[in-house]
Amino acid sequence: MTTALTLTHDDRPDGTARVTAVGEIDMSNAGELAAALARTAGPLVLDLTGVEYLDSAGLSVLFPHAGRLQLVANPLLDPVLTISGLAGLTSGDDTRR
Repeated sequence: MTTALTLTHDDRPDGTARVTAVGEIDMSNAGELAAALARTAGPLVLDLTGVEYLDSAGLSVLFPHAGRLQLVANPLLDPVLTISGLAGLTSGDDTRR
């Protein structure tokens, strides 16, 4: 069974592409997130403020894009982003927390 995940694409006012995720990211839907990230070239803001759960499958999708990601994350995700090392590889954005 696939866990509910909604992904939307838009551009921030500065022109930077943004993918906004709402729901849970796990092995049942990590491929959807991978496809969304692959469709967008260049710097990318990944808004995870609406994500309440992120497992290792979701993390594994994010690591190949870490150098170009700016993460905006739900504070609930801070421990997993920090422990995995992903928080140190991406830039953060506190404007939407």
